[in-house]
Amino acid sequence: MEEPEMQLKGKKVTDKFTESVYVLANEPSVALYRLQEHVRRSLPELAQHKADMQRWEEQSQGAIYTVEYACSAVKNLVDSSVYFRSVEGLLKQAISIRDHMNATAQGHSPEEPLPPSST
Repeated sequence: MEEPEMQLKGKKVTDKFTESVYVLANEPSVALYRLQEHVRRSLPELAQHKADMQRWEEQSQGAIYTVEYACSAVKNLVDSSVYFRSVEGLLKQAISIRDHMNATAQGHSPEEPLPPSST
């Protein structure tokens, strides 16, 4: 055989061998094996991330509840200012009545200035 013919046959053999190796390397079962390896390596980290996210979500929900509760309490305090003013008025009225009763009991007229009370 001549050398160019030998080279042509050698090239054909190497091309077929290269193609066979390429097909074997990219066979679906090899791809699935590589995918399985990737999942096996990645899964523990992904599971940890999921657990962390769930914990953070629970903490966030707790913080949101706390803030909403605090806002509600502040709103209720603002809404109750009417009642505080009413109680303040009633206390002033009660103090005035007490002072009047003390003055009457001591024999002073209600129009006269009272000495400072000891209470």
